[in-house]
Amino acid sequence: MEDLSRFKQTYFDESAELLEVAEAGLLRLTPGEVDSDEVNAIFRAVHSIKGGGGAFGFTELVAFAHEFETVMDGVRNNTVPVTTELVDTLIRANDLLGQMLAYAREGDPAPAGTTDGTVAALRRHLSGGAPQAQAPAPVPSAPAPAPVYADDEDDEAGLFGDAMAAIAAARAEEDPVPPGKLRWTIVFRPRSDLLMSGNEPAYMLRALRRLGDATVECHTDALPTLQNLEAELLHLSWTVTLIADADVDLDKINDVFEFVADDCDIRITAEAPPPAAPEAPLPVTDPVPVAAVPPQAVIATPVEAPKTDALKAEAARPRPNGGGAEHAGLTSHTIRVDLDKIDRLVNMVGEMVITQAMIAEHVRELPPGEFQELLEGLEQLAQHTRELRESVMSIRAQPVSSVFSRMPRLVRECAATTGKEVQLVTSGETTEVDKTVVENLVDPLTHMIRNSIDHGLEGPEERERVGKPRAGTVHLSAQHRSGRIVIEITDDGRGINRPKVLSKAIEKGLVQPGATLSDEEIDNLIFLPGFSTADQVSNLSGRGVGMDVVRRNITSLGGRIGVYSTPGEGSRFVLSLPLTLAVLDGMVISVGEERFVLPLTNIVESLRPKAADLHGLVGKCDVMMARGEYVRLVYLHQLFGIPGAVADPTRALVVLVETEDGSRLGLVVDEVLGQQQVVIKSLEANFRRLDGVAAATILGDGRVALILDVAGLREMSRHMDSRAPRPPSSPVAALPAPALEPV
Repeated sequence: MEDLSRFKQTYFDESAELLEVAEAGLLRLTPGEVDSDEVNAIFRAVHSIKGGGGAFGFTELVAFAHEFETVMDGVRNNTVPVTTELVDTLIRANDLLGQMLAYAREGDPAPAGTTDGTVAALRRHLSGGAPQAQAPAPVPSAPAPAPVYADDEDDEAGLFGDAMAAIAAARAEEDPVPPGKLRWTIVFRPRSDLLMSGNEPAYMLRALRRLGDATVECHTDALPTLQNLEAELLHLSWTVTLIADADVDLDKINDVFEFVADDCDIRITAEAPPPAAPEAPLPVTDPVPVAAVPPQAVIATPVEAPKTDALKAEAARPRPNGGGAEHAGLTSHTIRVDLDKIDRLVNMVGEMVITQAMIAEHVRELPPGEFQELLEGLEQLAQHTRELRESVMSIRAQPVSSVFSRMPRLVRECAATTGKEVQLVTSGETTEVDKTVVENLVDPLTHMIRNSIDHGLEGPEERERVGKPRAGTVHLSAQHRSGRIVIEITDDGRGINRPKVLSKAIEKGLVQPGATLSDEEIDNLIFLPGFSTADQVSNLSGRGVGMDVVRRNITSLGGRIGVYSTPGEGSRFVLSLPLTLAVLDGMVISVGEERFVLPLTNIVESLRPKAADLHGLVGKCDVMMARGEYVRLVYLHQLFGIPGAVADPTRALVVLVETEDGSRLGLVVDEVLGQQQVVIKSLEANFRRLDGVAAATILGDGRVALILDVAGLREMSRHMDSRAPRPPSSPVAALPAPALEPV
């Protein structure tokens, strides 16, 4: 029972992935632009869910999946036309299939009538495509002594194959394999209980026919008498002779039987055509059959005659002991690991990093020039620890495509609800980030895209009046920048109506009447709890909880959000998040008696400035000339109230750091102590959120150090009412305040 539960869990996990594949394919399915590969992928996903459900006895799920699968098969065969209504129905069917899986997971029967409406809609589309199925079978291009069933379904299972096989055998002697073609012989013997698992042999035979010119022979020798016949068991087997192009190799044939490899005995042999113009007569060789075929194995044996490239590649493939090649569907380069096990591994790596740092701290106290072998060993340990940490982090990393792939469905629904025409453009889907971050991106992105469509984009008529295309565009992108992942949601709508936002904020008591706010401050009002500019509550907006949830969720991940808007041109929302929540490379700095960690990816350089390079902006801040540009100075001892720190930049050190938006700061610190890998500990989970602080860590000497948030430090310094008095020894020349807000 325990093993069965484990297999069921694997089935449900795989089914969840298959549902995502099917939904992504359905969202890309458009009338007039039907991609057969996309349709086949959707069909295989539904078929796999159905087959697994049949193996576990989920009869209701199998029955519904069969209806879904039948319509998709009609789409594959061009008997069911693709329309917008069909795509909507298939998307609902995919959602319902997910609900049926949820009921099966919980062991509960689906409520009566759950699938009735969707099944009726599926059957309507199927019946609508039925007249096309009655079209006459295509006429064979070459004359034949008997009818040849090319691609129609009348002889799908090869029930008339006995007579046709005799004719085909006679013709095979007369007609050689055409140049550039291969003849494959596939013996397909399914187990008698194959139908019980929800698999349908007719689909596999039909798939073989799509690979080339196939002749199907049905063997009825195992068929019992009528009184002994059990309707649920399968008593037939088939032999298929396939004449296919040279690019149809063993893998493509194996793919046909991918889902039934464990339930069938299959033999596959290939015969290559003779060379077009041999220099000398060559002995004719028959197809070499494979030696004894073990149960549940698929075998392919190359012949001794000259091979095509496809057969050469297959012959070069290494074989397991015994000479048989396992079915391609059984070969996997991935394994499933419970996330808890990976989390434990990450925690152990974190403890190893801390221990390695403690050892390194104690080794610094050894006399110089001694214990060289120990020091070299510790350097190797540090390198191996770093590589191990990076490998473990890559295991947890996932592309953001798993989140981005959900957004086309959301855009489609929001566009239908608002009556707007919307085009979604995505980029950077392969950008990888920690799994925990990925899982928490769904809700923020959902709210922000809804906000862009509902509030940002204009209606089609309004867009035409102002000279814009009827369809608005929402651009969703992701990229790595300064050791963080930056996700941007941009729309080409009307932008933020700042007078309306300010008026609503005053009306709701969120801003005092007469208050003077900058554009940036007005834009950020949309993140306040309970704030909304919608005139009436709808399914998409109006309750004032969406953008508040966005900021709260992003902040809980150690991230931040910025909004930039231009009236009449659109808005851009920028999410900045840490790549990982576990370990990072940092530089340990000292300010007074305190220790801080700066993320290494933010650091540009450290230097000790000359007095001539320091200037003061009247009424603003201190700046430093570095590499031909002015950089704002931030005194950490002033921000955090640390006594005993070096206040004069000419006697201290200035660490130049860069934020993810490219702006630079100069952090005034006492000393740079060295580079170190540190384990990230959430400060908010264990204490509370602090401005300018991203997290905390434990140093090698056991002390707790704060990991600084560079962008947060910039905001803190900007909001200081005035600069702290500068010591007399700090020679800072006064400059008039220039118009350079970036510093």
